Amino acid sequence: MARDSQAALVALNRFGLGARGGASGDLVNAASDPRGFVKAELARPYGVLLEAPGLQSTPQLGQAAFAYQDQVKQAREAAKAGAPTEAPPQAPADQKPDTKLRRNLSLNTVTAEIAGPMAEAKPTDGAMKPDGMQPGAAPPAAAKPAQPLNVIQKTFRTEALARLQRAMMVDCGFTERLVAFWSNHFCISASKGELARMWAGAFEREAIRPHVLGRFADMLKAVEQHPAMLFFLDNQQSLGPDSRAGQNRKRGLNENLAREIMELHTLGVGGGYTQEDVTSLARIITGWTFAGRKGQIGLPGSFAFNANAHQPGPQVLLGKTYEANGLAQGEAALADIARHPSTANFVATKFVRHFVADDPPPALVARMRDVFVKTDGDLKALATALVDSDEAWKAPLTKMRSPYDFLVASGRLLARVPEDPGFYLNSLNLLGQPLWTPAGPNGFPDTAAAWAAPEGMKLRLDIASQMGARLGPNIDPLDLLEFAAGDAASPETRRTIERAESRQQALALLLMSPEIQRR
Repeated sequence: MARDSQAALVALNRFGLGARGGASGDLVNAASDPRGFVKAELARPYGVLLEAPGLQSTPQLGQAAFAYQDQVKQAREAAKAGAPTEAPPQAPADQKPDTKLRRNLSLNTVTAEIAGPMAEAKPTDGAMKPDGMQPGAAPPAAAKPAQPLNVIQKTFRTEALARLQRAMMVDCGFTERLVAFWSNHFCISASKGELARMWAGAFEREAIRPHVLGRFADMLKAVEQHPAMLFFLDNQQSLGPDSRAGQNRKRGLNENLAREIMELHTLGVGGGYTQEDVTSLARIITGWTFAGRKGQIGLPGSFAFNANAHQPGPQVLLGKTYEANGLAQGEAALADIARHPSTANFVATKFVRHFVADDPPPALVARMRDVFVKTDGDLKALATALVDSDEAWKAPLTKMRSPYDFLVASGRLLARVPEDPGFYLNSLNLLGQPLWTPAGPNGFPDTAAAWAAPEGMKLRLDIASQMGARLGPNIDPLDLLEFAAGDAASPETRRTIERAESRQQALALLLMSPEIQRR
């Protein structure tokens, strides 16, 4: 049974999101057929899609954001005119991704919104009252007009909760791991602005999830034409120098999107392209934009091709000439880049690094590259080949879970499905991985060294201690260890938990053990 438990631990930690506590039986099910347990989710392609109450399409969200911005503008204008009003609504703490600032806060402050996942947050004597008044403060002289509801932040939290709940409830979590991998590969940042924050969740739902078990070329097209990506990398500002709009406005190319397509999304650094190719691709995708609030070129918030901004004439990219045929010119270029040998190598290397080892085994990378090429970028075939490889099961569990994976794995083990995302959003900010908000277009790092730094581990221990303090008295950590690892748990971990001074401390130590932290 020890060998089966070890394979089950690999199945749940390397490929999935960890075993669920309670009566799930995840470890037992995984031990009976580890590879089949992981691959079972690949047979349910519609299970990758995410639909939940309150989730809207990108155009719907765009129109709501435009309306909200108009309302805020009107409120500000009214204030300047002398009408009594409050200050424009401010974003809650979990909106701000300033990790350095948040790391100076106490854990009590950070976990003040812990309502759903762990326990109800109880107001203290020094807490803000529901009406925003400090205790003991005098009531306002007169009621002020209500400000517009911050639909931007409400939407972000709704999207975050839907993603977290799905991650907590799935059997293995392999497809959710695939979603997170591709979402980070094709990342945007919610810190770009209100539209990016409004669209972050919809971008993942619409451009990533439908293609996680489909073709890479289809995902690439969906990603690069999504309003969130166009906004994030400023392609709506890119004008063909010889286009009608470019000549009228005296403004030219913005190469941001073209550069990241080639450097980060497909070919990779050293993938055989030049600066001239970047400029050529930037010309090819001029006119790729989204309709604004006035809806002059389409439904507000939807992808649109603006022919007046498109650079006319044929373009040469990677040695091939693409004729001037408008939107189709760019789509043809993306289709060819998706099939380029450098793209296959770049994707295969990154895929193996994420799931197996920081230093990807060359033979495994070569096989993944061959699968990518032979199947025309079939991502389900790529995932299946990874699970079928011996290297993925024999490699030691030395990779460190990212903060997101750690928090989700802890919530799953504790059998807690969140009803509010506050605790998770605040904890992710604290740990340096704010949801959908990487520092740059290269996404969050994917190596153990990035997440195993002493400061980061200390912060994880603080969060684990908070969980232990709230839940420890009602939980037997040794029982949870059986759910998480069974016979694969090391003697050292068992002794550490047994010698803990309290159940609260034992639970914190369990959450910090290699069986939980490593994958």
